[in-house]
Amino acid sequence: IAEGNLEQLMASKESVTGRFLREPLQHPLQPLRDVNAATPSLKVRKARLHNLQGIDARFPLGRLSVVTGVSGSGKSTLARDVLHDNMVKLVGERRGSKRGSTLAGCDELNGWDAVTRVLEVDQTPIGKTPRSSPATYVGFWDAIRKLFAGTQDARMRGFDPARFSFNTPKGRCSGCDGQGIRKIEMSFLPDVRVTCEVCNGARFDQETLAVKYKGSSIGDVLAMSVDEAAEFFSAHAGIHHALKLLQDVGLGYLTLGQQSPTLSGGEAQRIKLVTELAKVRLSDGVQLAARPGRGANTQHTLYVLDEPTVGLHMADVEKLIRVLHRLVDSGNTVVVIEHNLDVMANADWIVDLGPEGGAGGGRVVVQGPPETVSAMAGSHTGRVLGEFLEQRALAVLA
Repeated sequence: IAEGNLEQLMASKESVTGRFLREPLQHPLQPLRDVNAATPSLKVRKARLHNLQGIDARFPLGRLSVVTGVSGSGKSTLARDVLHDNMVKLVGERRGSKRGSTLAGCDELNGWDAVTRVLEVDQTPIGKTPRSSPATYVGFWDAIRKLFAGTQDARMRGFDPARFSFNTPKGRCSGCDGQGIRKIEMSFLPDVRVTCEVCNGARFDQETLAVKYKGSSIGDVLAMSVDEAAEFFSAHAGIHHALKLLQDVGLGYLTLGQQSPTLSGGEAQRIKLVTELAKVRLSDGVQLAARPGRGANTQHTLYVLDEPTVGLHMADVEKLIRVLHRLVDSGNTVVVIEHNLDVMANADWIVDLGPEGGAGGGRVVVQGPPETVSAMAGSHTGRVLGEFLEQRALAVLA
């Protein structure tokens, strides 16, 4: 698309990278949520795990919080080992019969009663077998199967939705068991995976593939990209909603049947975020639909993410930030460990650890909104964040 020095890249009209360098994000992307003394919060008291120096930290509920600091300052210890692990324990005990176990790594954790669910959204694979795909993980594949089962072709043949599942033997290809590929074991060499010669990667037998919906077979749908499928299923609100969310996080290029083991860590993490967003529809911040079987969305989930911007382009970082805000807008709390300045600039609350790493870290240097952190003289994060926000402000004036 473009090559050359910085000026040449920025001059390219076709390069998304050039555009973001030429016209960087303006912060904040949306008005930040106010945090005051009365805002309900998760409060960690006397955290002293690993290099943490008996610190107190606050994470406001219903807000986007970012944990910052130099490498080795104690970010993961605080957010994952203390906050996340203890919250999992406390919320789990409330559901069960066990009560009163000792907290790990801190003396107290207050304000957690409003949280009903805790989830760490990491970059681990969403599925271990080739039969797992974005469509099955997010959950809209069941609706697609029902559409095909409702066609005239399917009714004439007596096919039910199970016929269009590659996890059951009814209609899947017998040559690859619905995986679309075959594994060939090689002596003294790594296994080789080749496209199934029976179904040519379509995953289903010929009789199942003969059923058409709007002129396309179930195998054709699996081969569609998210962008293509969003237009194809535009008349079906539930399916289109999930596909639109995948587009919103920058995954419109994935195919519905792409095998989960082939996804990168960043792609897997964003698919997990889409799965969460698909549970609640929002319009202008107002909940429109609750989870199945519930009259209203009463769940308050604490999401913990560890450096989700790793490997993401600037355009994808913007989409990620908007997705994190949508999770908060739906009544949840998000805590992110991050070094990315764009994410910091869009945080409602920042907990900055340090001032250095290792034995020189483990303290809360400053906590507050971005403008408070950027004004803190003793914070490395504050200094760099302040310069970053000043440069963006000058770019707007220019």
